[in-house]
Amino acid sequence: MSNRFIDLSQPYRRALLDDVLPFWEKHSVDREGGGYFSCLGRDGSVYDTDKFLWLQARQVWMFSMLYNRLEKRDAWLQLARHGAEFLSRHGRDGEGNWYFSLARDGRPLVQPYNIFSDCFAAMAFSQYAVAANDETAKMIAEQTYRNILRRKDNPKGKYTKAVPGTRPMVSLALPMILANLTLELEWLLDRDTFNQAVDDCLREVFSLFLDERRLILYEHVAPDGGKLDCFEGRLLNPGHGIEAMWFIMDIAERRNNRPLMERAVEIVLHILELGWDKQLEGICYFLDAHGHPPQQLEWDQKLWWVHVETLIALLKGYRLTGQKACWGWYEQIQAYTWKHFPDAEYGEWYGYLNRRGEVLLPLKGGKWKGCFHIPRGLYLCMRELEKLEANAVNELAVPERGSRKTDVSPAGSEATHNSQQSAEDAS
Repeated sequence: MSNRFIDLSQPYRRALLDDVLPFWEKHSVDREGGGYFSCLGRDGSVYDTDKFLWLQARQVWMFSMLYNRLEKRDAWLQLARHGAEFLSRHGRDGEGNWYFSLARDGRPLVQPYNIFSDCFAAMAFSQYAVAANDETAKMIAEQTYRNILRRKDNPKGKYTKAVPGTRPMVSLALPMILANLTLELEWLLDRDTFNQAVDDCLREVFSLFLDERRLILYEHVAPDGGKLDCFEGRLLNPGHGIEAMWFIMDIAERRNNRPLMERAVEIVLHILELGWDKQLEGICYFLDAHGHPPQQLEWDQKLWWVHVETLIALLKGYRLTGQKACWGWYEQIQAYTWKHFPDAEYGEWYGYLNRRGEVLLPLKGGKWKGCFHIPRGLYLCMRELEKLEANAVNELAVPERGSRKTDVSPAGSEATHNSQQSAEDAS
């Protein structure tokens, strides 16, 4: 019997355990100031010591999650604790809102204008609470989540730059991350809060941001879902749309909702058709829905997180629906990603390529790239391939059952404990 999917999973396992995680374990831990360095050069050298809350929290989540789901390595728990203690001491203002960035020693640098700091903090402390059996961390996670729900209709509050009433606009970033965050925190939420939050996310993503005709997701729309003919209103972020759909796949799997699985997969495939660079390969960072020049000058860059999130979505989609198009696209994206992003000499992966697929910035971490998308993606792709192998074995063992059974994950399972990155334009 062939172990096709297990064989395909091994490069992901090796890259995660022998390359990417050791890079961050060796170079990112700030033993003097607390927390982690995220601004790392190609060789891991530190080139800036500011601490960005998104990346601090994501790294706490990463090592906590791996401790909970992959292996009980004490070193991983200690690394998670190192970041969690720094965040609990320095991360919030007097009202419980999480700052955007801190100085190396924890003094606040940038006000808590960005609700995504709170989102990733809630994720981090939820996962850390499980790893460390820490009631204080559990309380921080739940309090932060409740604060997010309270702020979500006006997420930036007094820090918003827009003039009220002129062109009201809502963003895909928040409902998409809440879809994933709510699954992450299901274990500590009451049933009504959980179900209502998930239902709200599904309603907003599909009723406001989805173009039903083109099956693409807009980044910004009017509060009633109306399309806005301006730079922000025409903005498409293929990576965001694809990532949002694998979050939706997790919800669909959690609820055993086959039509929702198939809908999410269909949207992923349409976004890929639009976002794939047919001249030079790779997925474009930004597009204009009408084909106009995008406002973002970096529109044609090829970014690490976009490609890794796409691999996750395609493997999930293939496992859940068996659509051959998912596997065809997976092989194409997999080949591009593994050819261009890994750094064989110094370890870890590059983040920013130009349109031709050449390294644009040799950094391994910065203000936006940290210990998150790549290790999470390696872990999830490995797990999806292992599940595909298990499904194939079960089909052979019980042939009379016919078609592959959908793997419905219970609450709190691996499939529902994964997270999101919000695009850099969320500031």
